[in-house]
Amino acid sequence: MSSLDLAVIGNCMISALVDRRAQIVWSCFPRFDGDPVFSALLDSPEGRSDEEQRGVFAIDQIGMQTCEQVYVENTAVLISTMTDSFGNILEVTDFAPRFKHFDRTFRPPQLIRRVRAIKGRPRIRVRIRPHFAWGEQQPSTTRGSNHMRFVGPHHSLRLTTDAPITYVAQERPFVVDRPLSFFFGEDEPLRSDADSTAREFLDQTIDFWRDWVRSLSVPFEWQEAVIRAAITLKLCNFEETGAIVAALTTSVPEAPHTQRNWDYRFCWLRDAYFVIQALNRLGTTRTMEEYLTYITNIVDDSDADPHQRDMPPLFSITRSPDLEERQAEALAGYRGMGPVRVGNAAYTQIQNDAYGSIVLASTHAFLDRRMIRPGNQELFEHLENLGRRAIEVFDQPDAGPWELRTMAAVHTFPSVMCWAACDRLDKIAQAMNRPDRAAFWRAQADLMHAVIDERAYNPKTGTFVSSFGGEHLDATLLLLAEIDFVSPDDPRFIATVDAVGQKLRRGDLLLRYDVEDDFGLMHTAFMICGFWYVDALNVIGRKEEARELFERILKLRNSFGLFSEDADFTTGELWGNFPQTYSMVGLINSAVRLSRSWENAF
Repeated sequence: MSSLDLAVIGNCMISALVDRRAQIVWSCFPRFDGDPVFSALLDSPEGRSDEEQRGVFAIDQIGMQTCEQVYVENTAVLISTMTDSFGNILEVTDFAPRFKHFDRTFRPPQLIRRVRAIKGRPRIRVRIRPHFAWGEQQPSTTRGSNHMRFVGPHHSLRLTTDAPITYVAQERPFVVDRPLSFFFGEDEPLRSDADSTAREFLDQTIDFWRDWVRSLSVPFEWQEAVIRAAITLKLCNFEETGAIVAALTTSVPEAPHTQRNWDYRFCWLRDAYFVIQALNRLGTTRTMEEYLTYITNIVDDSDADPHQRDMPPLFSITRSPDLEERQAEALAGYRGMGPVRVGNAAYTQIQNDAYGSIVLASTHAFLDRRMIRPGNQELFEHLENLGRRAIEVFDQPDAGPWELRTMAAVHTFPSVMCWAACDRLDKIAQAMNRPDRAAFWRAQADLMHAVIDERAYNPKTGTFVSSFGGEHLDATLLLLAEIDFVSPDDPRFIATVDAVGQKLRRGDLLLRYDVEDDFGLMHTAFMICGFWYVDALNVIGRKEEARELFERILKLRNSFGLFSEDADFTTGELWGNFPQTYSMVGLINSAVRLSRSWENAF
C-alpha cells in the first residue's frame, strides 16, 4: 500500500493529513504554510518505533486489528472505525470546524477529534507529540484540569479534552466508556462543554460541506470522483486571502532518492488558469472570485513596485514573493529521503508564462456576468502593463514551465502564454467597447503568433517542439489547442499529440519530458500530464480512447479518492507533494469534458 494513502481534513485555514491508523501525521499551524507541529510524514527514518515517533497525534486502540476509514458523504469529515482482537469497536471522527456563525464563516485554526465506543469496552492510548521550529524544538508543557499547553519559541498550542488529562499526558492506556472530545489549536480556552460543543461543531460542519457540495455543477458521470476532487481543491484554498496552494505538503519526493523534494505550500501563477477553469466549471463562483481577487492584488502590487520588472512565478498565500529556500535539518524526510526544504528558490526564476497565466485567469472578471466585483478600467490598465511585458519577453530565454534551475531556453509554452496574454487583452478590450485597444492587442498577438509558428514548429519532425529551434517534446505542447493557439484539427497539432503519446507515454501516464535535467532523467509520471493527454485525445476526436484512458487513470487515486503530484508509471504508487491541486483540477476538467450531458443521460 502506498505511504500516501492519506486522507485530508481542513477548513480553509488549516489542514491535516490522517493515515490508515487514524494518526494525524501532518498539520501546520497557524495556517497552511506555517510550522508543521505534526510532521511525522517527513520524520520517518527506517526503524523508528511508535515509542520514538515524533510529530504525531495518535489515538491508538490497544490491540487494533483493523481500521476502516471513510469520509462522511460529501464532506471533509473523516470517520475511522477500529476493531481489536476481542471484537471491541472504536470510532474516531476527525474534522476542522467550518460553518456560518453571525453571518461570518467560523474557521478557527483548530482540529477536533471525537472518540466513542461502538461496541464493547475498547481501550486507547493517546500520543500527542507536537514539536516546533521544523522539528528542532520540543515544546515545554503545562497542564490544567482539562487541558495541556504546548509552549514553543513563537507561539503556544492547546489541547482541551474531557478525557482524563493525566492519562493523556502520561500516554497511559484507558477504557473509552463514554464519548470523548479533543480540541487542538491555538492557545485559547474552550468556554463551553467539550462534548456538546464537539457535537454541535460536527453537525454544523457536516451541514456546511453538504450545502457547499449541493451548490456544485457536476457532470453526470464520475460524480463521486469530481465531488471529492472539488472538496480537496477547496481545502487547498486559504480563504482569508483567496490563495490556492499547489499542495499542502513540502518535500515529499517526486521519485525515491532523487533529491526532487520541493515546498509546494505556495500559490503558482501558472496554475491560475487551470484552477479558474475548474472552479468555473463547478460553478463555485465565490471561491473563483476570491482567487481572482488574490491574483489581481498581485497585479496591483507589480505596478506599485517600480523596481519589479520580472513577475515572480509563485507567491506565498499572503502574496509575499520572498520564499527563500532552506533545509530543515532536524527532519529525516519522507521515508527517510531528505532533504526537507522550506521555501522555494523558484521564486527567483524568470518564467515568462506568468504574464499569460494572470491575464487568462483575469479574463473571467471581465466576461463572467456572475462576478460581484467585475473587472474595471483600472484593472484593464494594469493588465495592459503585463501585456507590454509579454511582448518584450515572449521570444526570450527563461526557466520554462518545468522550472529548470540551470537550463535556460526560449521555451514554447511560455511564448504561447505571452501570445495568449495579448490575445485575451484584445477580447477584454472588445468587451469594454475599446476598439482602439482591441486593434492594438490583436495586431501584437498576430505578430507574436507568426514568430512562434515559425520557430516552435520543427518541419523535420512535423510537430511543435519544446523550445524554439529544438527537437524535443514536453507535455505542455498538448495544451496548444486548449489555449486557442491552434485549431484542434490543425494537422500539426494532431501530429504533436501523436508524437507526445509515442515519446512521453509510459503505460497510462505521461512524463513531463524525457531528457535529462538538473537531476537526471524523470523516474515518475506527472499526474496532470495524463489528464492533458486525455483532453487532447478528446479534442482531436479520439473520444472513446480518451474515456478509457481517463477511467484507468482514476483507478490510481488512493483509497480516499485523492492524487498526489506524481505516480510510478509501472506500479502506480503515488509520489510527490499531496494532495496536489493540479492533479485534482485535471481530474475535474477532464471529467466535465468527457461526461455525457445530463440531457442525454437517460
